Amino acid sequence: MSDESQTAQSPTRTWLEKIGQILAGEPRDRNELIEILRDAAERRLLDLNALGMIEGILQVPELRVRDIMIPRSHIVVIEQDMPFDQILPIVITTVHSRFPVIGENKDEILGILLAKDLLSYTFDSTANKPFNIREVLRPAVFVPESKRLDVLLQEFRRNRNHMAVVVDEYGGVTGLITIEDVLEQIVGDIEDEYDTDDDQLIKKYHENTYAVKALIAIDDFNDFFKTNIDDKDADTIGGLVTREFGHLPKRGESVAIHGYKFKVLRADSRRIHLLQVMQIKQN
Repeated sequence: MSDESQTAQSPTRTWLEKIGQILAGEPRDRNELIEILRDAAERRLLDLNALGMIEGILQVPELRVRDIMIPRSHIVVIEQDMPFDQILPIVITTVHSRFPVIGENKDEILGILLAKDLLSYTFDSTANKPFNIREVLRPAVFVPESKRLDVLLQEFRRNRNHMAVVVDEYGGVTGLITIEDVLEQIVGDIEDEYDTDDDQLIKKYHENTYAVKALIAIDDFNDFFKTNIDDKDADTIGGLVTREFGHLPKRGESVAIHGYKFKVLRADSRRIHLLQVMQIKQN
């Protein structure tokens, strides 16, 4: 066999050698495994989406609940004494499906209110029964900040729960986590009510409330909202918001810029993906 043909076949032999390492009990660590998988993706032996999911699965056991939870300050709660006509606007405005119900403060979680359980009080005109929030409360699930995500996911699936309240070592509430938060670490963003089409950068959901993709150019944002935000230090809205925070924000964090409130709807460890934008009402 000529030297030329040997050279042409060397990449194939390299790949087969790596496969052999896997079958022989190697790679020696997770980084080496990921390198092999990425090599396979580059050779189109593995779909990029599948590669992303595998990397997410490998990362999940290393993450703890505290790493991805919604922080306490950003939890939307319902107070136990709230009348029905005050609860309904909160449900409609936030577009969440589950809400912790509290007593005197956020450390006293009485249960979870499901938005769908309010339907009978909203549309059933024959019911004519007084609203008692305790009658529709579901039990709250509590998990420690230090719990591993893979263990939590198993518990969510086994017990058919979708939300858990996160507590510290003293029992104080520090955050909230949902099954969607965990799954997004594996499969990426899950479509929800804020999703926009691939070519749609801004989508209106309610009066004065928009979902805006973070990659939109500041000039395009200015044209749409009739604002005059300076693009000297950033090219995109995501870059501008990140600069205002002074750190890469997590989901649920918000900041006010030029009369608008920017709330992070989606972000990963590298950048912001989706923002909720609301104009701040002037007194």
